[in-house]
Amino acid sequence: MTAAPVHLAGERLLLDPAGAIFWPAQRILAVADLHLEKGTACARRGQLVPPFDSRVTLDRLARLIHRTKPATLVAVGDSFHDDAAAARLASADAARLALLAAETNFVWVRGNHDPSPPASLPGRAATEFSLGPLIFRHQSLAGSGEISGHFHPKARVATRAGEITRPCFVADSNRIMLPAFGAYTGGLDVRSPAIAAIFPRGGRVFLLGEQRLFSFSLGQVAAAACGISV
Repeated sequence: MTAAPVHLAGERLLLDPAGAIFWPAQRILAVADLHLEKGTACARRGQLVPPFDSRVTLDRLARLIHRTKPATLVAVGDSFHDDAAAARLASADAARLALLAAETNFVWVRGNHDPSPPASLPGRAATEFSLGPLIFRHQSLAGSGEISGHFHPKARVATRAGEITRPCFVADSNRIMLPAFGAYTGGLDVRSPAIAAIFPRGGRVFLLGEQRLFSFSLGQVAAAACGISV
C-alpha cells in the first residue's frame, strides 16, 4: 500500500489506505471507530445482520499491525459499540485481541459509545492521549495538532465508471479527522454541516482506495457532488 505523507504541527505523518494514521518518529498507529460488536447490538434490536463484524475488523487490524509494527496503537474512541460490547466478544475474538495487545501497547481513548472501557481490556484507557505537539481525542475540539474520529467521514466523487462513495480522511493545517475503521460503520458526508463546521476554511479529503489514497479539496468534493466542473 502507498501511504500519503502529511505534516501536522511540524510532525510527519502517514495516512494509510487502510484508514489509519502512522507516526513514524514515535512508531504510533492510530485508528478510530472500530465499533466492535455492533452486529450483536443490532441483533438485540431485531436487526438480523451477520454477527462477524468484530472478527472482520480484528482481522483488518491484525494485518495493519503486522505491516506497520507500531510500538503503540491508539484507538481514538468508539472502539466498542457500547459499554457491554467487550463482554459479548466471542472467545476467539477476545483471544485475538489479547494477542494483538501482546505485540504493541494499546491506548483506548474513550468515545461517546464506550465512555467506560472495561478494566479487563489489554492496555490502558484515557480521555485523551497527548505526545509532543499532537493530541488524540475522539471528538474534535478547538486547537492544533489534533487527531480525531467520531464523524465517520465519507465522500462522493465522480469517476469514469460513475460516482463512488468511500470513507476518507479530512485534514487541514490544524487537525486530521480519521475515517471509521470498523466493518459495520456507516459514514457522514464531508459536506454535512457537522464536519464543515470543524473545517471552516476548507481542507483536503483523502479518499480510501484499495492500494492508495485519492486527494481532493473539500471545495472540489462539494462542487462535484453538485455537478459543477472544477
